Amino acid sequence: MDAATRLVRACLVGGAVLLSACSGQSRDNRALVHFWAMGYEGEVVAQMLPEFNRLHPEIRVELQQQPWTAAHEKLLTAFAGDSLPDVCALGNTWVSEFSALGALEPLDARVAAAADIAPSDWFPGAWATGVVDKTLYGLPWYTETRAPYVRRDLLLKAGIATLPQDWAQWRVAMAAIKQQVGPKRYAILLPLNEFEPLLNLAIQQPDPLLRDGGRFGNFRSPGYKRTLAFFKEMFDKGWAPKVADTAISNVWDEFGNGYYSFYISGPWNIAEFTKRLPPALQDKWSTMALPGPDGPGASVAGGTTLVLFSGAKNPDAAWTLIRWLAQPAQQVKLHALTGDLPPRRSSWTTLGADANAQVFRDQLERALPAPQVPEWERITTEMRLVAEQMVNGKLSVDEAAAETDRRADLILEKRRWMLDHRAQATAAAAAPAPAGAP
Repeated sequence: MDAATRLVRACLVGGAVLLSACSGQSRDNRALVHFWAMGYEGEVVAQMLPEFNRLHPEIRVELQQQPWTAAHEKLLTAFAGDSLPDVCALGNTWVSEFSALGALEPLDARVAAAADIAPSDWFPGAWATGVVDKTLYGLPWYTETRAPYVRRDLLLKAGIATLPQDWAQWRVAMAAIKQQVGPKRYAILLPLNEFEPLLNLAIQQPDPLLRDGGRFGNFRSPGYKRTLAFFKEMFDKGWAPKVADTAISNVWDEFGNGYYSFYISGPWNIAEFTKRLPPALQDKWSTMALPGPDGPGASVAGGTTLVLFSGAKNPDAAWTLIRWLAQPAQQVKLHALTGDLPPRRSSWTTLGADANAQVFRDQLERALPAPQVPEWERITTEMRLVAEQMVNGKLSVDEAAAETDRRADLILEKRRWMLDHRAQATAAAAAPAPAGAP
């Protein structure tokens, strides 16, 4: 083959490749939306997206599944590298952090223009998890909260005919159970390596957990001290064992064995107890409302929030995906696939009458968001560590409250500095220019 022939063939091949690339590009001119979803829900939502593609052929969704254990670090790395996705199912305690970074697109105007989104249809506490400083940054996708699981048969055996509704009744019930089951069994399991039981009791108090716009801890408040005293009492009187959950071989089996009669957990354990407990016990347990200081109490609204990152290349297409995922029909489907609770009231009308799930639905009416500061997860760790020292006799209630405040204030030091400097800058910008200044 001479040089001229080779040149002609190379040009023909190059032209064919270019034509193929151009034709391939023209075949897929859909708006691309990058979507990150975490954990098991990331696997499940892949089963739901074909329906979205059918309804919206003009949009192509590229799903990336992330493990929860690595998600936070990957999101921060992506932010630093300007490579965040368009849409993310963000853990709702992270919303304040990413809004502070300026990474989230406010959604108030989009929601106001969307006829299918009525804020009043969401449980108030769930909706509030997407709001920071009165600005909406996300729509709750699924929610969860905590409520006790109870061995009703052991309660009856101890002479308690009705479920306790407040702390006073709960004290009576736990004391009766402990007297019935003896020294090697307990009334309630409160694992000392979990912060959730303590936090859910603390959120019931009228005193906020942080004060002055989230600048300082408020753990020396009467309400938090009341929570600590009740928490400590359950261990001091032997109603709860002083153990971490690692000391429990299997929380479901031990619940079935009667090692404890109350266990505060989330809605996912409805399916687990149904599956793991023997048939003879299936009518012996149930969920119940979380007792509060003076009646059925509040709990913390958890879950994930669908957010639109501010650098989205196709924000309208990304918003279309968020709206679709937030529809009641999609929330019901997600619930069927995962057991996750829908955050919209209208979604519950088609979920049937499972009594144990309905307890969580009612609990969601009283659920409240955790404090919306980026440092909150670090603060909950310190709450747990100090409470563990208190339970083990190293701190009194007053000392534990003061120590939790001290640790929280150290964690919030940078936040105070940033807020103070922002206020100073705002005041300087609003001040009139000096006379004679150019």
